[in-house]
Formats: sequence, C-alpha cells, structure tokens
Amino acid sequence: MQNTQYHFSKLAGKLKSSMIRELLKYANVPGAISFGGGTPDPETFPRHELAQIASEIIEKEYKYTLQYSVTEGDPELVRQILVLLKRVYGIDGLSSENILITVGSQQALELVGKILLDPGDYVLVGDPEYLGALSAFRMRDPQFLVVKFDDDGPDINMVEQRIKDLEESGQIRYLKFIYVVSNFQNPSGITTSFEKRRALVEIAQKYDVLIVEDDPYGVLRFEGDFVPSMMKIGGTERVILLNTFSKILCPGLRIGIIVADKSIIRKAVLAKQGSDLCSPSLTMRLAARYLERYDVLEQIKTAVTLYKQKKDAMVKALEENFGDIPGARWTNPQGGLFIWFTLPEEYNTMEMFEFAEQNKVFYIPGEAFRPHDEPSSSMRMSFCLPSIEGIYEGVRRLRDAFEKYRASKGL
Repeated sequence: MQNTQYHFSKLAGKLKSSMIRELLKYANVPGAISFGGGTPDPETFPRHELAQIASEIIEKEYKYTLQYSVTEGDPELVRQILVLLKRVYGIDGLSSENILITVGSQQALELVGKILLDPGDYVLVGDPEYLGALSAFRMRDPQFLVVKFDDDGPDINMVEQRIKDLEESGQIRYLKFIYVVSNFQNPSGITTSFEKRRALVEIAQKYDVLIVEDDPYGVLRFEGDFVPSMMKIGGTERVILLNTFSKILCPGLRIGIIVADKSIIRKAVLAKQGSDLCSPSLTMRLAARYLERYDVLEQIKTAVTLYKQKKDAMVKALEENFGDIPGARWTNPQGGLFIWFTLPEEYNTMEMFEFAEQNKVFYIPGEAFRPHDEPSSSMRMSFCLPSIEGIYEGVRRLRDAFEKYRASKGL
C-alpha cells in the first residue's frame, strides 16, 4: 500500500499525549497499587439515588433530557449552581448570565484559553502546576511566566517581579491572566493563604490583569479553616472562577462550571458553540434533580472523612518508610486528593518510575507538572483511590523501588 502523507496543522505537530494517561495504562496490571490518578473513590458515588433519578427524568422529562440543550446549560442546573455559589463561597448577586456549564473542567480551561489567548501571549503559572491547565493553555501556544510555590501559595514577590519585567519591556498588554488552583492544589496539595489571595487580587488590579481561580477541591476540606475565594475578594470583573462536579458528585457526569463577568461568559458561549454546541442534557438534568432533592454538601462529608483517613495513612506511611532519608519531604494537605512527595535533588522521579513499575506501584513524576520540560525530584501521590492497607503496602513498595534506583545510580 502507498504511504499517505497527511498535512497536519502546526498545532497537531505540537500535540503530545498526556503523561498521566500514558503512565496510568500500566496501573491496570493485576496486583498494581496506583497513587497516580486523581480518581475519586467510586464507593462515595450516590449511585442508587442517581439511578432512580435517571430513570425518572428519562421517562418523564424526555423532551428535555433526550434533546439538545441551550449552549449556556440546563437552566434548572444553573439555578442550583447559583444556590451553591452562595452557600460555598458567599457569592451573591450573580445571575444565569454569569454561568456557563461545560463538559468537565477540562473544557472550561480550554474555553478560557480559546477566548483569552493568542499565540505568544503570556500566562502566569506556578511550578508545579496542574497538568490539565498547562495542556489546555498550550493549545493556544502561549508563553508561561513561571513562579515557585511556597507552603502557602505562589511566591508573591516573584509574581510581581515577573509582571514588572513585562511592564518594563513593554509587553504587559500580552499578559492575559494569572492561573491559580486556590485550594489543595493539584499536584502539591497546597492551599493559597488569604493574605496571598488578597495580594494576588491587588496585583491583578494594579496591572489590569485577570485571575483564573480554579477550585475543584475546595469542598473536600477535612481540617483547617475555610479561606475566602479570590472571586469573593475581587469580584467577577477581576476573577474567573472554575469549578466542577467531578469531585463532589461523580466525574462520569462530566459537568464543569465557568463563573465570570457576563461579557466573558458570552464569548465562552460562542466558543463552546463551535466546539460541541451544548453539554449533554441528560447529565445536566440528572445533576440538577439530584441537587434539588439532596444536600450535596452533606453527602460529601462521608467521602471527606474517608479521604482524611487515607491522607493520614499516607503521611504516616511516608514517615515510616522515608523519614530516614535526609532531604526527603512531603506536604500534609488539609483537604483535596494529593500529596507532593519530594526526594533529594539528585534523584529523578521519571527515571525512578521504571523501578516503581517493576514493583507494581505507580505515581506521577513531578516533571509532568512543570511548565517547561525539566527533570524533577518530586512526585504526585493520590491517596483517594487505594484502600488504607493498599496505601501502606504501596509506600513500602515505593521505598523498595527507591533503593533499587539509588543503587543503580550509585547514589
């Protein structure tokens, strides 16, 4: 057969597979213990309640659930989201024109990039940073301004210095937004403090820059005090808030949310029309009726209790297995799904992965979360899916993999 040469776009030539998706293929082998994916424990899903509601809405509301919806999203679900925004964040005064429902938070990120970024524009991100956001923004070919993360969020001095440098070079108009996962960041588990949130809003106002606040994990807090959102501080004129039902209800519904100024939502609606016309009517109405009948914030408490137990188990297992390694450290998050585990600088967790694979324990190397392709001595470890017994066994296997890697490198 003749080999056909397809003329792909420049964008297609730059596309790379998701490191997480590729690495987690190995996690399905029998006997594997995976700390890789941020996959909620399926035992926390309200499957019986959802099954009953699904049957009802297909039979009784079929004219909506089996038909196209409007691009903005199911009005019934939007109404419930407005109630939740007030309950969770204390944000009032919004209307349906401030809301767009997307197919998961990944589409929300993609649409934000699509309506705000041109090739060569700047986005300020952290190191480490959420891989899904980096992937979505890379579709627009921007330049990343990178700042390090402290234990309480982005280094504010570095944030302002990066922006000052742009201003002095006459490039400030090309800085489109600051991106922050504000609560229990993926991958580090770090929560940005109130002081730093306020400082970020002040910087954004000073330089007339938007903030994109991503908060998929905020209600998964199992200790510590609630921290007001940057949207609560800066309002919709300065902050775009992204959220999802994937972690508090179930990811299979694929429901994400953009909350923003009406003019931003309007542009995002037009962009979504070119992508998929509308989100699935069936899953939106299913979520709406669930929220109508049940208190999702009460329902999630069982999962939060379980995740705290698993987080505590992972921290204890790391202390027992790696506490004797000078320079090894890990975060101890107050919520969310992830711990950021860092080995001494001379170790490369991408190289170590093959030894972990041999031991049937899986994690995501820190390199995946760096805005630029650079080695990392860190790894993201998710505690939400394995059992407590599996967490202890997995960390024991990880120590064994570490020893084999160390011996191979002569460290």
